[in-house]
Amino acid sequence: WSQVVSEAEKIVGYPTSFMSLRCLLSDELSNIAMQVRKLVGTKHPLLDTARGFVYDSRNNLQMRGLVVLLISKAAGPSTAELSFQHDMVSGIYSSQRSLAEITELIHTAFLVHRGIVNIGELKSCDGPLKDMQFGNKMAVLSGDFLLANACTSLAQLQNTKVVELISSAIGDLVQGIYYENSKSSEENSLTDDIGMSRWKDQVFLSHSALLAKSCQAAMELAKHSAEIQDMAFQYGKHMSMSHKLHSDLQPFVKESSSDTMAFSLNSAPAILHQEFRGREAWLKQIREKPCAPRDNCARLKRPPHRCACVFQQLREAIKAGKGVTSAIDLCRCHGNRALAALERFPPSEARDALANIVYAVTRFP
Repeated sequence: WSQVVSEAEKIVGYPTSFMSLRCLLSDELSNIAMQVRKLVGTKHPLLDTARGFVYDSRNNLQMRGLVVLLISKAAGPSTAELSFQHDMVSGIYSSQRSLAEITELIHTAFLVHRGIVNIGELKSCDGPLKDMQFGNKMAVLSGDFLLANACTSLAQLQNTKVVELISSAIGDLVQGIYYENSKSSEENSLTDDIGMSRWKDQVFLSHSALLAKSCQAAMELAKHSAEIQDMAFQYGKHMSMSHKLHSDLQPFVKESSSDTMAFSLNSAPAILHQEFRGREAWLKQIREKPCAPRDNCARLKRPPHRCACVFQQLREAIKAGKGVTSAIDLCRCHGNRALAALERFPPSEARDALANIVYAVTRFP
């Protein structure tokens, strides 16, 4: 994956990791970075998010902006915009590069906002209460700062349709994150009773809408036809769905995985496993898994679904069922739909790079 991204970055002219450098080096964000240093020594998730901005080869936080640049280069200039080719660098309009920055800033802002912790669930080992409260304030303010910068840059593009598309993507993100967290505070809620159809809708809102609509907006900036805009949207949607499924599958397909808590009971393999077994049988399986005698779960009064040894047993049960193979098939199905959308673009290095990204997230050991 890292090699695929590295090769793709060379095609679009410069690494997208530096796209937001102008914003990140501003006096306002430098002050935020100084304040975040006060959280060192705590377990506030904002620290992990900040580290990810510097280096995160596994998740590639800048992947969305890279895809926007690649699909802009793959589509090239439209016949309506031939007179403006002097504004292109490496086959990409400056407005499209700005859009890639905006996409990354929006994604980063929501990543930062997700780093808000529930004060009521904190333990003494997480850090002093006042530091965790301070971390929450920083997550809210710094996320808002990034989002405000993105909205300002969006207005400067002076394209009503693009503003409408990206604004609706922000709304989708908010709605998707709300759905994800709507039951997290319910004490007796082990898993959401959602099924794969609802899961797809939620994942589109919280993971795919921003990239899909950014790809479409990049085509609008170059005045491409509605058909090309739709193909760009379809590529962004299905590639990001494959990316999410690939991420959900990692705890189940890695040959060695010592982190038994690294999967969600609402991930795709778990939901598919639940559909095959039935809701009641799945909840019974969660509640009745016995703890190994060597564990201290009973002494610590952990509920069954929060017990590490139970998670290990559930992971093995999901791997033994049909949930994992079905999730792999679904991942490849979305990948094939993304590749089909690319067929409408002329052959080029950029189109090959977009295809390689799909291959990277649909390949399993």
